[in-house]
Amino acid sequence: MRVKKIIIAIDGFAGCGKSTTAQLVAEKLDYIYITTGAMYRATTLYFLRNAIPFEKENEKMQQALREMRIELKVEGEHPVAQTYLNGQHVEDELRTPEVNANVSPVSVHPMVRKEMVRQQRMIGKNGGIVMDGRDIGTVVFPEAELKIFMTADVWIRAKRRLQEMEERGIETNLEEVVENLKERDRIDTTRKQSPLKQAEDAVVIDTTHLTIPEQVEMVCKLAMEKMIEINKVEN
Repeated sequence: MRVKKIIIAIDGFAGCGKSTTAQLVAEKLDYIYITTGAMYRATTLYFLRNAIPFEKENEKMQQALREMRIELKVEGEHPVAQTYLNGQHVEDELRTPEVNANVSPVSVHPMVRKEMVRQQRMIGKNGGIVMDGRDIGTVVFPEAELKIFMTADVWIRAKRRLQEMEERGIETNLEEVVENLKERDRIDTTRKQSPLKQAEDAVVIDTTHLTIPEQVEMVCKLAMEKMIEINKVEN
């Protein structure tokens, strides 16, 4: 019996393990993993490279969004989509301190979010995806069959992010990462356009004391239960 593939939307704060969990869930379910954060980071990288002002919306920003082409390509058998900016592979440049510090101020603008949401809906319209971000379950795919909202203590999140950055050869310190995360949380939760918030029907997972395998197991279990439920209704 054919089981319908669903959309799994994972939202939450930075450093909760959203991306790693979403990626591994996609592998286990044979789904495609899409990290929307990479799209906003690629936009930020483009703005920084081309000295596009983003303190407030302006014509240069609008023109940049028209000229910019972001592609998420699944290459080989691995389900993780690689990020390309105007044909150039930029995955290794998306988590530098400069991009980290500016991605929320860029993402806050309605014209940026409108364009990203348009692209995200095109990518995920046929299901069979795990998509993580800040507004997937509330704005991009409010009809997603499974919505997860992740949270965790900010110091735990900072330690995880610091380790990630150190593995990439990026020099910083724990206090700086904590302050960056707090500021991102403030901007993400208070912006007028698509603020970070829990969807009413989302399942909340506090990852403070959870390992990645535990997070993956929880989400996969919820996904399988949802697919069985849908399959019973449709058959």
